[in-house]
Amino acid sequence: MEYNFFATISRMKYINRWALMRNSREENLSEHSLEVAMIAHVLCVISNKRYGHELNADRAALIGLYHDSSEIITGDMPTPVKYYNPDIQDAYKQIETIAEYKLLEKLPKDLRPEYEEIFKGSGTQDDKYMRRLVKAADKLSAYIKCIEEEKAGNTEFSTAKKTIERALEKLSRELPEVKDFMEEFLPAYGRTLDELT
Repeated sequence: MEYNFFATISRMKYINRWALMRNSREENLSEHSLEVAMIAHVLCVISNKRYGHELNADRAALIGLYHDSSEIITGDMPTPVKYYNPDIQDAYKQIETIAEYKLLEKLPKDLRPEYEEIFKGSGTQDDKYMRRLVKAADKLSAYIKCIEEEKAGNTEFSTAKKTIERALEKLSRELPEVKDFMEEFLPAYGRTLDELT
């Protein structure tokens, strides 16, 4: 029997983000997912080392890699549309859930439970907290995109940057790991290679 889960997942590189905005450099879903995975991993490491949690940072990275995979089927829904009102938001969540199950059906039955847990979670407190950090990593990645676009002279992202900045400020009051990342790692984004080396 042939299964096409991974061939389908590999198509993330064809899904461009920020479709409604002029980009100085397009970002695809694969690039975004890699960045989210790396940030989610370090947020969990910070949480474990500094705040006494016992989160599985490797698992968080894996969740980050797959966090937007439903967009292979749905496409990247622009944020102003997705969050326009609660009805649209709920409808889109249902569409995402259906898309995730469509992806899971592309796996052999014996492998599905492992991937279903990546997509849906285990429901434990640690898992819920870890998934909040993955969502925060997603928001940080979006903010980094805004920084990069601004640095390239593109003012198209200025409003998005302000909106995301407010959301991150709120998150950093709830999740100290986010505050730490913003203070310790975020300032280096947007610097030139010479400035980083």
